[in-house]
Amino acid sequence: MASLPHSRDAALALDQIDPLAGKRRLFCLPEGCCYLVGHSLGPPPLSASERLREAQADWQRDLVRSWNSAGWIDLAERAGAQIAPLIGVDTEEVIVTDSVSVNLFKLAAAALPLAARRVILVEEDEFPTDQYIAEEMARQTGAEFQRLAAGGGFGALSRGGVLIRSAVNYRSAEVARIDDFEAEAARHGAIIVWDLSHATGVLDVELKASGARLAAGCTYKYLNGGPGAPAFIYAARELAGRLASPLPGWMGHAAPFAFTPDYAPRAGAARFASGTPPILSLATLSGALETFANVSASALATKARALGNLVISRADSMGLDVMSPRDPSRRGGHVSLRIKEGYPVVQALAACGVMADFRAPDTVRFGLSPLFLSHADVRGAMDALEHILQSGSWDKPEFHARAKVT
Repeated sequence: MASLPHSRDAALALDQIDPLAGKRRLFCLPEGCCYLVGHSLGPPPLSASERLREAQADWQRDLVRSWNSAGWIDLAERAGAQIAPLIGVDTEEVIVTDSVSVNLFKLAAAALPLAARRVILVEEDEFPTDQYIAEEMARQTGAEFQRLAAGGGFGALSRGGVLIRSAVNYRSAEVARIDDFEAEAARHGAIIVWDLSHATGVLDVELKASGARLAAGCTYKYLNGGPGAPAFIYAARELAGRLASPLPGWMGHAAPFAFTPDYAPRAGAARFASGTPPILSLATLSGALETFANVSASALATKARALGNLVISRADSMGLDVMSPRDPSRRGGHVSLRIKEGYPVVQALAACGVMADFRAPDTVRFGLSPLFLSHADVRGAMDALEHILQSGSWDKPEFHARAKVT
């Protein structure tokens, strides 16, 4: 890590040549706030607020006619087309709909009849929602459920079932080798449903080139779509036509306004649309995605990895336990440190203007969103962490009081 900035001046020099530096002005962030929680909830881009105001004006002016006059009826597909380049797939293979939890259920249930065996697989260190969905879906469908040891997903593909797997582990930030997983799945008739929640918008995810066929992901993290923003589904063109959604709502119908009693699915990923799309949220998301215009996924990944290297270097100098991979090619857009007093440390950081997050029992995560963070931001945050740990200023009663959301 010889090229890391070892002074504030060196960090500022890197920021001067950063090709993404100009993107910072597109975001609305509080003055004096170093926001390292973009992997949990991204900050609002100015364009997101603008598109929301436009949608509200359309609603006020044209009322129900806005479905046609403002193009609301096609907004889910248009937002999906904006996401497609960030995950390396064709525009018509992505649609924005529902939540990650619902979408994982829909995709896994649709894939199950096509797998070599009726078994649902998930690793024990997967994000809890993914585990809950997998286990309950198996119960409802009568499929076998197997909770695997951490890291056991690849070996279990020989069982020929459906594996729900995150592309980036939410705690450690370890990146899965999607191409290797998909090649192994193809050998055994297994199907993988990828969770891209901690990958999209920060890594160079090339799903089509890697052979991935099914994925879901959220849009409120690195994509900055707003709290509770709708999620997306990717279904490869060659597979989508063979899939039947377990929630065949009217927006997934080939002719929704024909109001026929029998269901006929739309072509491709659009068949996974269910109910009426949340237009105000979709408009906000579509506006947020404008910040990614003319930005390559490789540029995002390169900067995120550089910022991660900086965090790890400083953590090493403090003698902290780094939970994330040191190889930047194996690490996502966040770095996790194990700190026994993690919760009050995060609260002390917040009091200094540095926002990070805590995951029980002792994980402190730093999200490194490449569009709005600078090298100087991250270096300053690590300076603050070092001061808090050395001074013991984290050990105040107000920093130990637990909030409902941690």
